[in-house]
Amino acid sequence: MSRPASGDTDVLLKARQAIASATTIEQLRQAQAVVLPLDYALSLADTARIIGVSRGWACQLRRRFMAGQVAGAADAPKAGGRRRQNMTRQEEREFLVPFLASAAAGNILVVSEIKVALDQALGRKVALSSVYNLLHRHGWRKLAPDKRHPQSDPVAQQEWKKNFPKRSAKSAATGRKVKQSS
Repeated sequence: MSRPASGDTDVLLKARQAIASATTIEQLRQAQAVVLPLDYALSLADTARIIGVSRGWACQLRRRFMAGQVAGAADAPKAGGRRRQNMTRQEEREFLVPFLASAAAGNILVVSEIKVALDQALGRKVALSSVYNLLHRHGWRKLAPDKRHPQSDPVAQQEWKKNFPKRSAKSAATGRKVKQSS
């Protein structure tokens, strides 16, 4: 059996008032997430099913209401976003201008140089993946092809392509059998 819902009569009165004055569906659901368990002794899972959200979200709605956060308010927490960003998008753009200008002039974009400059700009060390993510966010990608193997021999490769038999004798003997029609 689940434990009874927490909340006192003061919270219940505020939730009932919020139901009456709700202007958005989020505010209505939030108030219902508080009222239904307290008035009707519903479990959190039943409450979530009734208001049309997941059990975890119903719990979030209840806790936020009790903490004084109104759903849909300007100061209410929003899902998503870059909460742990090092710089804003505009600051990143300004930071990358000299590097991308140099690359546009035909020079090679060296990630290790960008990392050193980023470490200095932030005043701390960052992971190399942060630099790659930064470049990816601004539409930069590696355009140079991979290098050839140092021990490869292009002349030998061309000779092999020219002299390779079209079909080896082994595959011809054991290859697919074709039925002859009579």
